[in-house]
Amino acid sequence: MRTAAVVAVLVGALTLASAAGAEDPPVTAPNLAALNGVNFIGNCGFSHRSMDDPIVFPGQPGASHDHSFVGNRTTNAFSTLATLRAGASTCKRVGETAAYWMPTLYLDGTPVRPKGATIYYRRKTLAPVRPFPAGFRAVAGDAHAMAAQPLRVTFWNCGANAGIAASSTVPTCPDTMANSLRLHVNFGSCWDGTSRDSADHKSHLAFAKAGKCPATHPVPVPAVSVIFRYATTGGPGVSLASGGQLTGHADFFNAWDQPTLRTLVRDCLNQLRHCAQGS
Repeated sequence: MRTAAVVAVLVGALTLASAAGAEDPPVTAPNLAALNGVNFIGNCGFSHRSMDDPIVFPGQPGASHDHSFVGNRTTNAFSTLATLRAGASTCKRVGETAAYWMPTLYLDGTPVRPKGATIYYRRKTLAPVRPFPAGFRAVAGDAHAMAAQPLRVTFWNCGANAGIAASSTVPTCPDTMANSLRLHVNFGSCWDGTSRDSADHKSHLAFAKAGKCPATHPVPVPAVSVIFRYATTGGPGVSLASGGQLTGHADFFNAWDQPTLRTLVRDCLNQLRHCAQGS
C-alpha cells in the first residue's frame, strides 16, 4: 500500500507539472554538427521605402540614404519600441512585429523593391541562447565600405539552387524568379549582456568562434540573417543607395511580441530543432 501511495503521489505531481506547462530544459549542443538546421524562419513582405533610419538617425526624418523596409509597417525616423509594438507587420508569423531594413537597391538608377525577405534566427553556439531583450537594436555590415566586406557578414547570391557562389559583387543570376538576386546580411550571435544598442550600433554584438562566445560578449543570442530577394537578374547595373555594390548592411529593431520570441527560442533553438516559417 505504501508503494502504491508513493506512485500515486509521483503520478499526481507529474500530471500537475504537465498541466502547468513544464518546460524541457535547454539543450547544450554536443558539437557544431548538431547546430546544422537549427533555426526558426520569418517570411516578411516589402512594406515601404524612406530616407529614415530610427537606429542611426533617430528623430531625423530624411537624414539617411534611402532604405527598403520589411516587417513592421510603421517604421520611420521616430519609431520606438512602443510605436512598433502597436504597428502591423508584413511578416507571416503572428507576433513578428520586429523591424528590418536594408539600403534600397537600384538598377541603372531606378529603385527596385524587394520581392520580400527571409529572416533566419539560427543557433551558432554550443551553449543555449537567450532571446534579445525588447527594444534591442543593431546594425550589421558597413554602409561606408570601400572594399569587399567579409562574406560571413554580407554577400550577394542567386539562391541556394542557382549554382552561383556567394560574392562581394553582384552576380548575373539565371532568372528573375526562383534564382533571382539576393542580398544577405548576417548579425553576430554573441551579446555583451547589457547594451540594447551601442555607439556604432555594432559593438554590443560579436561573432561566435567554434561555437563559443568571446569573454567580451559572453551571452549567446540568436544569429539573425536578413535576406532580401529581388525580381532582377542583377549584373553590373546594380547599386545600393549607400553607394556601389560593397556597402551591404542591415538594421534590426527588436519589436517582437516578446512572449512569442521567448517561446521560439525556448522550443526551437534551445531544443536543437528547426521550426519552419510560421510554426
